[in-house]
Formats: sequence, C-alpha cells, structure tokens
Amino acid sequence: MDMMAEEMTKKKQREMMRDTLGEMGIRCTEQDSRRLMEYMRLVLEKNQHINLTSITDPNEFILKHFLDSAAVMKLPEYGSADTVLDLGTGGGFPGVPLAILTPGKQFTLIDSLQKRVRVVEEMCGEIALTNVNLRHGRAEDLGRDPRYREQFDLCLSRAVANMAVLAEYCLPFVKTGGYFVSYKGSDIEEELSAAKKAIRVLGGRIAGVEAVNTKGLGHNFVIIRKETSTPARYPRQAGKPKKTPIR
Repeated sequence: MDMMAEEMTKKKQREMMRDTLGEMGIRCTEQDSRRLMEYMRLVLEKNQHINLTSITDPNEFILKHFLDSAAVMKLPEYGSADTVLDLGTGGGFPGVPLAILTPGKQFTLIDSLQKRVRVVEEMCGEIALTNVNLRHGRAEDLGRDPRYREQFDLCLSRAVANMAVLAEYCLPFVKTGGYFVSYKGSDIEEELSAAKKAIRVLGGRIAGVEAVNTKGLGHNFVIIRKETSTPARYPRQAGKPKKTPIR
C-alpha cells in the first residue's frame, strides 16, 4: 500500500471510530481520534516483541479495544468518578482509551507483568498522556497497600476471571460508596448467582447489569456498589482467591 492510500485508510478508520462513538453518545475530538490511532500503531508495533494483544487487524482493534473500552462511559457510575483504577490493564485497556477521552479523570493502571507495565508507560509518554499512572504488582498485594486500598471511586476490569475472584481482587481498592464495574460476556446469570456471597462478604452489592448494544459487541457491564468497608483479611494472599474462591 502506498503512502497516500495508507493515509486514506487511516482517515476512514478515524472517521468510522468517531462516528460510532458519536452514535454511542460519546464525544471524540479529532485530536482524540488521532491519539487513539497513534496508540494503536504503538501497541501493534510493540506487540511484535511483547504480548499486548491477540488482535492485530486495525478494524477489529478499534471495535474490541477502543469502542469496547469506551462503552463504560455511558454509565452514570463512570460519569461521577474522579479516580479510576484499571486492574489487569494488559496493553492498556480500558484505561488508556478512557484517559484519552476523559482527560478530567485520573487513572491508575495496574498489571502483574512488569515488562508490560513499562511498555504501556512508555507508550503513554509517547502520546503525551498525563492523567495516567502505571503500577506493577499483584492485586492481592496492592489491595492491602494503604496507598491503594479503598482509594478509588471506580475500579474497572476486563480481566478474564470468575466473578467471585474478580470481586476479591477489585473491591478492596474501591472507596465505600464507589463502584466496581466488570466487563463480562452475555451469559452471566449463573456466574453472578455463584458470586453473590463473595460480593457481600467483601462489602459489595450487585447494583445492576447493563447490556452493551453497540454492533459487534455482545457483553454486559456488571455494576457492583461498595456498601461497606472490605474486611481487613481480604484480599487473601497471592493465589488464594483463584484457588479457593469465596463461596
């Protein structure tokens, strides 16, 4: 593909992304769209050396990383949050797209792989993203750290894990009165039912489930409100939540 054709393709992709976000009721400026596209370019470039994503087709990347990440912006729980934690950020999703689209919020992105954290931090620097802090560590350890424990208005996670396990990872970070929102698939009733005790024990309550209706995205947001402080014994030591979920 020659340079002119490549630029035309990128322009079409930016326009498609902005139009779809607009249909979702989400504002995306020209500068935002350029920043997002530059972040995609960086992720796909770095992905050749470190595993950041399994999605390498640009159109699929826009749908499953940018539009999927941004869908949470329609929730009032997101709108009211000033401090947002992205737990298990991987290649920076959903935290980086959200930080680009909502510059007035402060984001902390946590991942257990130090090399990945360094790469995401480097990419954020390259697009001059100043409202993001990266932190390497396990949820079980950082959830006990006073600098992070019950410090966030909202915790988001796209991590693939059982809901009871995710609740033990995420709820200790959330302030009382704040929210934990999990990106989940379309079939979640059984999983939610099995996780009710864990959520209650950790100080939470299922506040609702919101379906994402954007074409090509078939999932739900599970919204958990933090009702009371998480008991001091949680999260348990590394590996325990996954090995023996609260039942």
